[in-house]
Amino acid sequence: MRLWGGRFRLQGRDALFEKFSESFSLDQRLIFYDLRVNQVYLRRLAAAGVLTRVEARRLNRGIEALRRRVESRPNWARGQASEDVHTWVEAQLEKEAGPAARKFRTGRSRNDLVATEMRLYAKDAAAQLLAACLRLMEALLGQAHAHPRVILPGLTHLQPAQPVLFAHYLLAYFEMALRDAKRLEQCRERADELPLGAGALAGTSFPINRELLAQELGFARPARNSLDTTSDRDFVCELIFACSLAVTHLSRLAEDLLIYSSPGFGFVEIADAYSTGSSLMPQKKNADSLELIRGRAARVQGALTGALAMLKGLPLAYNRDLQEDKHALFDAVDTAGSALEVATRVVATLKIHPRKMQAAAQAGFLTATDLAEALVRRGMPFAEAHECVGRLVRYCFEQSRTLAELEEWEARRFIPTWDSELATVASSLESSVEMRTATGGTAPSQVSRQIAAAGRTLRQLKSRLHSQK
Repeated sequence: MRLWGGRFRLQGRDALFEKFSESFSLDQRLIFYDLRVNQVYLRRLAAAGVLTRVEARRLNRGIEALRRRVESRPNWARGQASEDVHTWVEAQLEKEAGPAARKFRTGRSRNDLVATEMRLYAKDAAAQLLAACLRLMEALLGQAHAHPRVILPGLTHLQPAQPVLFAHYLLAYFEMALRDAKRLEQCRERADELPLGAGALAGTSFPINRELLAQELGFARPARNSLDTTSDRDFVCELIFACSLAVTHLSRLAEDLLIYSSPGFGFVEIADAYSTGSSLMPQKKNADSLELIRGRAARVQGALTGALAMLKGLPLAYNRDLQEDKHALFDAVDTAGSALEVATRVVATLKIHPRKMQAAAQAGFLTATDLAEALVRRGMPFAEAHECVGRLVRYCFEQSRTLAELEEWEARRFIPTWDSELATVASSLESSVEMRTATGGTAPSQVSRQIAAAGRTLRQLKSRLHSQK
């Protein structure tokens, strides 16, 4: 069965092109959206006088029979040869309910039907990804709660910089995931308008109540412009972008944990459940879960590039190029969703080694900035203090010593005013983090507030997500 044909001689169709153009293998996952939209649309057709009550009841029973069949047969699509899922549904309905199924296309096109089902899918996918983001945030927050005073050597350029609380580090990724969650909320909101009733591009001449259609399908509003809505895929690109940025954040976290779990650092240990070994080297423990997250981030970024390139230069309104949106969106959503789940489990089961973090922080001259700032408080210009401390650090480095190991006479060669107070500043990581009390800083008092605020934010997001279900 085809949804078109009168204009064409169907004998001698090229089988290669038929296979090239089919989308059933991909859009079969929209089956429940298609049945749902059909069920609502038949009520509007009945109200418009297109379907009799008997026909509407018969079609409704046919849809329910199809739903039960699909639900009870996981491999229902195997061996089917339809052009797309919409064609398959109409053909099956004609078998179930008779010729009345041929009235279903009245006042609508596959263009507005596909756009409607893709928006329903995007809304659900955004909600599911948002829930996954919230689980990651919960895992990050849980580790921050469990390690509130552990000090981590903070890095810039992958070089030792300043000490920070490990909880502060975790909350940085919480903030990234929070932005991802908010983007997903916005994606859902912008997908929340109904194309159905726009027809192929110009609207319909039948009295289809689009406001009621929107309400019955759970949309906030009907789309305002029929020409735009049938070919609009902004919501697809936006959701892929949200996925792309989310997995980019995961890729950064993965890279950090790969570095921190390596023997040279040893700050954290990845659970065996999320690691693999080597086929040759018995001692190896590879954090492949993290490497796969990092690799798949590139895949989602590729999907975004492909979706944007597909839209570039398309004339209004619908073009068959838009069939390719499903490849990009489905893969981006699936990949981002699984990456979020794996990352959440890795974080939740992460083993922390505070002593190794502390030792690395002591060895990296991380208090040098505090020492320069202490000199500034004594009246020395910062540029001069920076120079003095820099020379002192070079001396320590050449002597393979830490600031805490300096003798007083050695330090006074570079800082004549050196005393026990400056020695304490130079050697105390705890004092260093405690001084960073500006809003958003790494001081324990600030991080405690950040943890509390993060908990409140997480509860609010969960409440909003629950209210939308």
